[in-house]
Amino acid sequence: MKYFSLNNREHTSNFENAVVRGLAPDKGLYFPENIDKLPASFFNNIQNLDKTEISFEAIKSFVGNEISNSALIDIIDQTVDFEFPIVEINDRIGSLELFHGPTLAFKDVGARFMAGSLGYFIKKGNLGKITVLVATSGDTGGAVANGFLGVEGIDVVILYPKGKVSEIQEKQLTTLGKNITALEVKGTFDDCQVMVKKAFLDSDITNERKLTSANSINVARWLPQMFYYLFAYKQLQKMDKKLVFSVPSGNFGNICAGLMAREIGLPIDHFIASNNANDTITSYMETEEYKTKPSVATISNAMDVGDPSNFVRILKLFKHDHAYLKEKFSAYSFNDEKTKNSMREVYSETGYIMDPHGAVGYLGLQKFLQTNPDYYGTFLETAHPVKFLNTVEEAINNKVAIPDSIQSLMEKQKKSLQISNYEDLKGYLLS
Repeated sequence: MKYFSLNNREHTSNFENAVVRGLAPDKGLYFPENIDKLPASFFNNIQNLDKTEISFEAIKSFVGNEISNSALIDIIDQTVDFEFPIVEINDRIGSLELFHGPTLAFKDVGARFMAGSLGYFIKKGNLGKITVLVATSGDTGGAVANGFLGVEGIDVVILYPKGKVSEIQEKQLTTLGKNITALEVKGTFDDCQVMVKKAFLDSDITNERKLTSANSINVARWLPQMFYYLFAYKQLQKMDKKLVFSVPSGNFGNICAGLMAREIGLPIDHFIASNNANDTITSYMETEEYKTKPSVATISNAMDVGDPSNFVRILKLFKHDHAYLKEKFSAYSFNDEKTKNSMREVYSETGYIMDPHGAVGYLGLQKFLQTNPDYYGTFLETAHPVKFLNTVEEAINNKVAIPDSIQSLMEKQKKSLQISNYEDLKGYLLS
């Protein structure tokens, strides 16, 4: 499989180099040259396949022969060794729970698959030491830290915005030690992301360190997120309705993976990008003008992104045709008050507890279904409610049970380095 840069189609790369580089040299995101559809028989027979078999068939053409089939199956086994249930909210809506992995967030899938792939390439070749440099608005940091912890030949440096992640999220990325370093940035997630992108283009740094990114810009983080849409379809296949997914969206890697799953044949009719007050894409869908905005802080902090990196991939999937995109893709935005109200209402009516991100997904789905009653809708519950404990307990006016793994985590000592600007980051990377 060849990948090309979305900034310059003339620049191409194989899967291994795309994973190791993260970004193309021209700062473009990598995109596959060919997208092969799975046969109809795969979907007709999906009830007879387990999670590893489903995932292997979905990803193998994107990896090509660069990872042996046996090694790829091992990587997938370790990536999806937990459950992905759909919980019924009512007769028209279900919640796809993606928080049953080690860090209680959907990003466990991409982070574990990327760690396995990069570890395989390091063992296979002469790559030397690699630094995974990543910005996080919340859950990416913890998932990457957990996925790469102790992987030989890899250092992980995580930038996160000071005071803008939850206490549990912060503990997950600042307490592991070993090959994981957390840098606490005085600024927003967008500031962190700008620093990371700048470092990739700084020859002073790249001459000293081999950098790669574990944000969803990396194809090995982005593409395996297709898996759980396929797992969901296996559970939804019995529905005699058109299917729609509502995806809480920040950097748009997750929903882009869902659209890629559709591109390889997954029979899903529509996708909803459910956004918080950071409404760059909602505005674009209404006006056809893409205008970046400074991110604003919300209670669904992992979605606080003003310039989502992966939207350019979505535009490529839809051939930059706005009318075509609107046929299969909607975007809505909701403020914190509406988010809290939906958490309160769903809990009061059903006893189901949503985290703030899932609540935004629920709101988007609810809005879509008002004018599209012939659909069955699934929203993605992307993180365990305990990760946003104060917000959730305030919204539902009740206590949330805390898993044992989180209890022990909160007793650990936070270790981070504080930085204020790019020069601070550069100084650290060159030290």
